[in-house]
Amino acid sequence: MGEIYMLICCCCFDDGGVQVFRLGTEEQVPYRMAVHPRGDGVLCAFPNGCRLVRWESPEGDNPHSLVLRSDQEALVKLNDVGLQLAVSFSGEGSILATGGEDGHLRVFKWPGMETVIEEPDAETSVKDLSFSSDEMFLVVNRSSGPSRVWDLKSSEAVANLPREQGEIFGFCRFSTKSDNSQILFVTAMQGGDYGKIISWNTTSWTRIGSKKVTRDAISAFSVSPDGTLLAIGTIEGSISVLGSRDMRVVLTVKKAHLGIVTTLAFSQDSRALLSTSFDSTARVTSTESPKSDGISLWSM
Repeated sequence: MGEIYMLICCCCFDDGGVQVFRLGTEEQVPYRMAVHPRGDGVLCAFPNGCRLVRWESPEGDNPHSLVLRSDQEALVKLNDVGLQLAVSFSGEGSILATGGEDGHLRVFKWPGMETVIEEPDAETSVKDLSFSSDEMFLVVNRSSGPSRVWDLKSSEAVANLPREQGEIFGFCRFSTKSDNSQILFVTAMQGGDYGKIISWNTTSWTRIGSKKVTRDAISAFSVSPDGTLLAIGTIEGSISVLGSRDMRVVLTVKKAHLGIVTTLAFSQDSRALLSTSFDSTARVTSTESPKSDGISLWSM
């Protein structure tokens, strides 16, 4: 008998109660996940394709009860598309984008799954993608070549963001500034020497800044909801939080995890940072105290 994998859902209820629910995925490993912002469920990317898991509150007296179920019909167009390395819903949840290990980019309207963009590319893999907050643009990073910006209204590519010599692009995230304009951040490795963050103007699509932020390879990246902070995680298990305006380090936690940092997510008020690792641990770190040791949530 092989290993049994599962999806774990931690729910925080209005009365302060917290419950953890589990759904077995048998021997299939969920590699990537995207939570729908309006509560339609969580999309899980498995080696052979994608599956949507919904949560429902059953009738009864227990207000902390929840049922997780797999919806086999919602993602028929993604059932047998192979491993998707990047999956994301837009901020309002009206668009879904997936990028495959086979290089195939697919963008759909949600929940009807009408195709918006489809771009096969057998020469590359999709590494990451990000929606702008106004749902006008989608930026896509591939394993080689430039970052490509798509206009979601016309379904046309409107810009290619070139790499400089020695750069290997990694993650990409749009962020909203205090004046409601947007900026695009892209992480890159400069050869094998160091990791950096590059910023781009989202009107002219020109490079406006770049800063070295770590000697290690960047394995996770996040932007805070208020746009003031950036976070990186490394293959050595460390995490750093930086100011988005000057990219100065606010705090660093060396060896926050024993393994590769796989995911970073800020709380809605940007005061806390959740990190998870390949070593099956999760941790919450305060972004307000440089001396914060963080809180370990679990180890499986």
